[in-house]
Amino acid sequence: MKPSKMTTAINSKWMLGLALGCAVTLSACNSTPAPQAAKAEVVDTGSFKIPTYDTYKMGNGLTVYLMPHKEVPLITVNAAIKVGSVNDILGGEARLTAKGLMLGAGKWSKSELEQTIDFMGASLTTNAGKEGSSVRSDFLAKDFDKMLPIIEAVLLDPKFNGKEFSKLKDREIAGLGQAKESPRNVIGRYFDRMIFADTPYGKPSSGNSDSLKKLDVAKLKAFYAAYYQPQNAAISIVGDFDVKQMKAKLDATFGSWKSTVKVQQPNLAALPKPSKSRVLLVNKGDAIETTFLIGGKGIRFDNKDRVGLTVVNTILGGRFTSWLNDELRVNAGLTYGARSAFVPYAKDGIFRISTFTKVATTKEAIDLALKTYGRLWEQGIDQATLDSAKAYVKGQFPPRYETSGQLAKLLGDMYLYGFDDSYINDFQAKVDGLTLDETKRLVKQYFPKQNLQYVLIGNAGKVAPIAKQYGEVTQVDIKSVGFNTQ
Repeated sequence: MKPSKMTTAINSKWMLGLALGCAVTLSACNSTPAPQAAKAEVVDTGSFKIPTYDTYKMGNGLTVYLMPHKEVPLITVNAAIKVGSVNDILGGEARLTAKGLMLGAGKWSKSELEQTIDFMGASLTTNAGKEGSSVRSDFLAKDFDKMLPIIEAVLLDPKFNGKEFSKLKDREIAGLGQAKESPRNVIGRYFDRMIFADTPYGKPSSGNSDSLKKLDVAKLKAFYAAYYQPQNAAISIVGDFDVKQMKAKLDATFGSWKSTVKVQQPNLAALPKPSKSRVLLVNKGDAIETTFLIGGKGIRFDNKDRVGLTVVNTILGGRFTSWLNDELRVNAGLTYGARSAFVPYAKDGIFRISTFTKVATTKEAIDLALKTYGRLWEQGIDQATLDSAKAYVKGQFPPRYETSGQLAKLLGDMYLYGFDDSYINDFQAKVDGLTLDETKRLVKQYFPKQNLQYVLIGNAGKVAPIAKQYGEVTQVDIKSVGFNTQ
């Protein structure tokens, strides 16, 4: 009996899931060494290199990356476009334009797109962040010739259906209100706004309810026309394919895509560091916890010391056994988790410590976080701790770049942020070469010590007397529109 279409779709999804599962299982087997705790600091993992790939630029300016990865019969296509919330005028244009690509494209309506993709057991998603937008698709290699026309239509011929856009906009506005019910979902947006103010990096990719209400199909089409151009995009393909055949198919599909105007990019010049400590207190009257971030300016994406800072931050707050998590969660029982991170952007970045605690232990948690952070200068890092962190970072690095999806995203990030193979190929060697003296330099040069910035979300009536102990306080209400800091 010939299988039905529904059975074929289910089988395709089962095969895709099996292939992904095998990839994950094999990757875990290959990347998890036998326990050798006593020798962890001397394990040689320095041979990890980025897989071989081809890159070229079409005559229309479109950058192409091709990386054969034939372990499983899957292909990932990732289109990266240099446009994000830094390019927004009202707020939310980049995100809604990216989401709007799926509201119908080419000969397909929104529902037809979804049904066609789902029938193959494939996926196609679009999104936008601070500095880049993406169109990504994962599917079985045998379905490439069916998926490529769909990807082409979504990227080059979106319809921005008015009725569907109205529903999308309503969902996004409703989502903004729901997000504020969980402070951990939105505190980063307040912190970016506090650090970067009215500059492009201070704009949340979500926009706000007022800005979204002002957007319409005409504005989205204008935004799309200004930035979705071959000179401003790269397509990365990773998976089970022949490079020569793939080049011919891509040239035939995207070679006729033309740029119509010169792309205007925003001014992303770095801002000066804060000159005094400030506290943004976001009142959430029904909160039973205080969620807080502490930090300041960080590093840009191409900083030469980024690898070393990854190791030092791992010690401070980058893993479960970090200083911050040990002190605040394990020893003091003040939270379920505490972390720290450098968040780099193309031309600037931030550093932040993040956690949450009961309202009654707000001061205790903030003070302990600051005391633990201060150990970087007052106590420093000893050799055993450094060796442990180096082994951890090297062990965690290869699994981040094993699947087709991970590698396609890496190639897209290389295009967006301008770094090259050396970041991957030299990573583990740089980790091995990090010394105690270097950690002291990195702490002194990059971790903000003076004029720290604080964002606290909680019950202002109870937290305000505590907040003023850490700097000049500005209070806003979480129910206010957007993520303003004044």
